[in-house]
Amino acid sequence: MGVSALAIISIFASCTNPRQKSHFNQLVYIDFKNGKYTLYRNKKPFFIKGAGGYTNLKKLKEAGGNTIRIWDTVRLDSIIKDATANGIAVIVGLPMPYNDDMDAFYNNDAKIEALFTHYRRLINKYKGNQTVLSWCLGNEVAFPFNPKYNKFYPVFNRFVDMIHHDDPDHPVTTTMINFEPKYILSIKLRTNIDFISFNIFGAIKTLNADLQKFEWAWNGPFMITEWGIDGPWPGHDQTVWGAFIESTSNKKAEQYLNIYQRYMPVKNSRFLGSAVFYWGQKQETTHTWFSLFDRYGNMSASVNVMQYLWTGSWPEHHPPDIKYMLVDGKGAKDNIIYKTNVVVKANVFILDSTKNNDLRFEWQIQPEDWFRIQHVYNQKAKKPLTHLLISENNKETVSFRTPLKEGPYRISVTVYDKNGYFATANTPFYVVE
Repeated sequence: MGVSALAIISIFASCTNPRQKSHFNQLVYIDFKNGKYTLYRNKKPFFIKGAGGYTNLKKLKEAGGNTIRIWDTVRLDSIIKDATANGIAVIVGLPMPYNDDMDAFYNNDAKIEALFTHYRRLINKYKGNQTVLSWCLGNEVAFPFNPKYNKFYPVFNRFVDMIHHDDPDHPVTTTMINFEPKYILSIKLRTNIDFISFNIFGAIKTLNADLQKFEWAWNGPFMITEWGIDGPWPGHDQTVWGAFIESTSNKKAEQYLNIYQRYMPVKNSRFLGSAVFYWGQKQETTHTWFSLFDRYGNMSASVNVMQYLWTGSWPEHHPPDIKYMLVDGKGAKDNIIYKTNVVVKANVFILDSTKNNDLRFEWQIQPEDWFRIQHVYNQKAKKPLTHLLISENNKETVSFRTPLKEGPYRISVTVYDKNGYFATANTPFYVVE
């Protein structure tokens, strides 16, 4: 064994968590006992049953959830107030600029001081707050070894140390995309955070194995700040013109259940909990892709899944169960292409069609952004083209006329019941002149 290897082992042996000390008077702290990390809140063990978002907090509580994770401090006062009223803890995001361009922030003392002062005031405003669970400094910021980033780490740690000093009641974390061994090494050796967090979707399938394989370097506590179904990004099913193919809301609920039961590291002694993505309604390629709710607060099947995972019991009511959707007898994978100004029929098929009289169907057609901004997932939703619908909207079958302008479109249906639930399906199609 060479000198460098011995030095590395010595470094890791000395890298204990800087916060592992007596903290039993703190509101929130992480304790290590009998080989297990446990998060404590108000002196009681607290396992995070969380969700990303800031709305529908009463329903989160009713479903058995106990935590929300937010990405920034916009509307923080009202979010804290709402969370307190519903007995929900809050992981507060403190955005840090990305460090791919160091000169834009980390080499600019004036900008550093301005953000530091702003965060210090905010930390001191909420220090000792019983609703705050943790501070999350930076979302998916890189932690590279490259020497050009050397100034990043003193700046980052200055913020961490300020939080520890001014608000010892709340631990500090940061997030990374998936499991990045090099970043974890840098976080271990070069930062002062209390636990690491993962934003992880498809890669959750290997997370347990990755954690075990890399335990020699990081054996501290962790949580999952984002998890869920695969998103509209490279590798997902697409049409020939590049439109991402979205599952029905019922199929997505099955996927949430399967992901959690098969891959969530609930038996890992270092696991503090997780936050499902997304507890609300969010535009990301479509307005339904990650949305567990609609904009009115109606619930999808995935909310029921989360209640079952958090409590072990299914709710009394269940949403409509969409089997599939067809456009002129074709599915999304059939690459549906039409000429302009032709009449088309779309159908949605419900598992129990006898309940159709109690359901309300809302159809809409929207243009999609074309290839030039295909990978900008948060683009603003375009206005529905309601004038294209020919037959009555509130039926399981609808006829529509294709647009006069060439380009990509998507027809979608939302099915509502009388119990506050909805189900969705959509199909992309392309129009050529």
